[in-house]
Amino acid sequence: MTIKPLADRVLIEPKAAETKTASGLFIPDNAKEKPQEGKVLAVGPGKKDEPMEVKVGDIVLYGKYAGTEINSEGNSYMIMRQSDILAVIG
Repeated sequence: MTIKPLADRVLIEPKAAETKTASGLFIPDNAKEKPQEGKVLAVGPGKKDEPMEVKVGDIVLYGKYAGTEINSEGNSYMIMRQSDILAVIG
């Protein structure tokens, strides 16, 4: 199944949550931070008055409560508006 975002929406694969601290302690599932970084997998065509600034392959930072989490074929993704993305990394 392919997911094609519409309008100004972006499909992101979130970075995996950290499982260990820098000192080697394991982090339990209920204490893990929700990732705020991910890779853009697909972008919509944009809006007439707002062109898309991100492109497939960009690594982006987004707000902690931004977007909607979706699951497809056992994988977890985020779909959000381009305006919810805070920055493109490198």
